[in-house]
Amino acid sequence: MSRSRAVAPLAVCFALMGTATASALPSNADPQPPRRGVASTATLLDDAPVYKKPGAAKRVKIASAFTAWTGSQTVLLVLRSHRDADNRLWLRVLLPVRPNQSSGWILASHAKLGTTEARVEISLRSRSLRVRRAGRIVMSVRSVIGAPATPTPRGLFAIYERAASPRGASIGPFALHLTAFSEVLHSYDGGPGRVAIHGRAGALLGDPLGSAASHGCIRINNSALRRVAGYAKAGTPVAIANGWPSLPSAATP
Repeated sequence: MSRSRAVAPLAVCFALMGTATASALPSNADPQPPRRGVASTATLLDDAPVYKKPGAAKRVKIASAFTAWTGSQTVLLVLRSHRDADNRLWLRVLLPVRPNQSSGWILASHAKLGTTEARVEISLRSRSLRVRRAGRIVMSVRSVIGAPATPTPRGLFAIYERAASPRGASIGPFALHLTAFSEVLHSYDGGPGRVAIHGRAGALLGDPLGSAASHGCIRINNSALRRVAGYAKAGTPVAIANGWPSLPSAATP
């Protein structure tokens, strides 16, 4: 689990690093489901009511315009889009809440649409992480995954926010919080049990890369973490599977 409170200047720095693979969605194009080469994102402009289906009368929750830990602007992965009879554009988005892979529908008027060519893939069997850009593998590294008692959850997730760490933190310079949560730990060190991709320092160096020793998070070397952050931004899809993952579907709320 990621534990360190954000430091605003560093959080801004790493957010800027991730913009290299992002672009605006053409104004005449509706968002498409995530594919290996590109995915659509929705940056929330305000708190967005979430519905079980497009046009439903009753909302099921509210998607906050700001992330829970760093207060950054929320960027959600778009899973599908739909236009209703009034030509309103609806987005099915992956939500950063329990249970894992929860999703719901929001009106696109609450968001600024964009795309990302980045995609993070994690193989639990290989205990490795790789990054694709426009479908091409651009980096692949060994990682530490969840221990048998606290396994890393599987499924389609997304980067939720980037949180800088205090200097000298054992989790490295920052953590990439995911929309995923531990399915064993419902709280951890004051947090909600959110899973993250983070670095290694201090005592964590005692767990070798390629081992299963974390509380569910994915640990990689600090240099590799900086490279991942250079490709991936908030809203980037993160697929975790036993083998190298394809694109699983997300559950409805």
